[in-house]
Amino acid sequence: MKFLSKKSTAVILAALMALPLAACGNQKSSTEATVATIDEAVHSTAASTADQAKSSAKKLTEADVNTTQTIENTTGGEHAITADGEKASYSNVKVVKSGDSSENDEADFYGDNATIFATNAGTLDLSEIVVKSDGKHANGVFSYGEGTTVNIKDSYIETAGNCSGGLMTTGGGTMNATDLTINTSGNSSAAIRSDRGGGTVNVSGGYYTTSGTGSPVIYSTADITVSDAEMASTASQGVVVEGKNSVTLNNVNLNADNNKKNSNKSSWYQAVMIYQSMSGDAAEGTSSFTMNGGTLTNENGDIFFVNNTATDISLTGATITNNDTEGVFLRAAAAGWGSEGKNGGQVTMKTKQQTINGDMVVDDVSHLNLYLSENSVYKGAINSSGQAGEVYVDLSGGAKWTLTSDSYITSLACDADSIDLNGHTLYVNGKAYTAGTASTGEAIAVVSTGSGHGGGSTPPDQPGEGGSDHGTPPEKPNN
Repeated sequence: MKFLSKKSTAVILAALMALPLAACGNQKSSTEATVATIDEAVHSTAASTADQAKSSAKKLTEADVNTTQTIENTTGGEHAITADGEKASYSNVKVVKSGDSSENDEADFYGDNATIFATNAGTLDLSEIVVKSDGKHANGVFSYGEGTTVNIKDSYIETAGNCSGGLMTTGGGTMNATDLTINTSGNSSAAIRSDRGGGTVNVSGGYYTTSGTGSPVIYSTADITVSDAEMASTASQGVVVEGKNSVTLNNVNLNADNNKKNSNKSSWYQAVMIYQSMSGDAAEGTSSFTMNGGTLTNENGDIFFVNNTATDISLTGATITNNDTEGVFLRAAAAGWGSEGKNGGQVTMKTKQQTINGDMVVDDVSHLNLYLSENSVYKGAINSSGQAGEVYVDLSGGAKWTLTSDSYITSLACDADSIDLNGHTLYVNGKAYTAGTASTGEAIAVVSTGSGHGGGSTPPDQPGEGGSDHGTPPEKPNN
């Protein structure tokens, strides 16, 4: 696989300025300068990586959308457009929202103060619209509840307030989006956002950018699939998956620059964070992150961080680059969530036709099952400081591992020509591996006490559940 060079990604570092959930305060500032900076970075990346995966994304500005009328609401807690148990459609409309919500849970879980809101199994079709909000807890487009569906295409969304996502889905709702441009600048304002009760989100094409603290491009407590899109975050992770939920990226180009913290729960920065907060917003159980093709470029810290949960990570033919030479490819480790001694990361990573560069760190309360297959190539070290958590490595189908330092793992399955020690020593369960020998070993059982698992063991080579069960969607009080 071809990787981004330092030179090609320096454009992003010049152009762009951790916890996923930031404290919500008032923030009502213009996003024009930020949007211009992010757009410049995305275009520079695309221009300098013409040989990489191409998406069908198209970038919109507000002026690109032909609107013939304006719908506005300035009252806190209200909506500019509502579809309540009905089918409605809007096109060529500019929708503007101001006013704050004083009820955090009402806004985050049930859609209070959202600019556009669908609920009670309503269906809302939106095309060629502009959505702008500057209030606190003023999400752009919100789908709440089982049977509720929002379809939106060819539209521009901009939010400036804290806790104001671009697309928001909760309570089992459905969101289908095509060729959108979304820019958010508030804290805790993911471009594609979900909360308690989750749902299903399908995004195709478009540009999605964030600049606020605790504002990844995607924050998932749902099943979220994004295809053929361009994404950039300039302060937070690129993607966060919480609990028993999933994110799938198909031919997506993502640049993440996680460089701001709003908590001391973790000392690391990362592009993709997979965790369980124990807040009740996401059911416990095995999550999943899948990337097919596309590019993932990280500017600061690690590529993947897994904490206090079990997860399946699947990578197929993606170009993954870490511009932080001190960062690692994968860190599975305890942090400030969960119970001490039981809050590590349980990772099953599977690769096909995938190149990986970078070390992997698995602490003593975590474990890793690493499956490299179909000519995948790994150059790096695993637990180079010594044995810590359990690690199983399985190389098959022509996969190769070249060590960059001494490595310590628990179990190994490989062909005789799978491993290049490169002058280093690979310790398998405390014994030095002999170059040029085949090995057989057993994977580590994944044990989860989360919802739907009953505390039992799941063989690591079986597909994860990845968010198929979000628990009971919350009922809106007095509804």
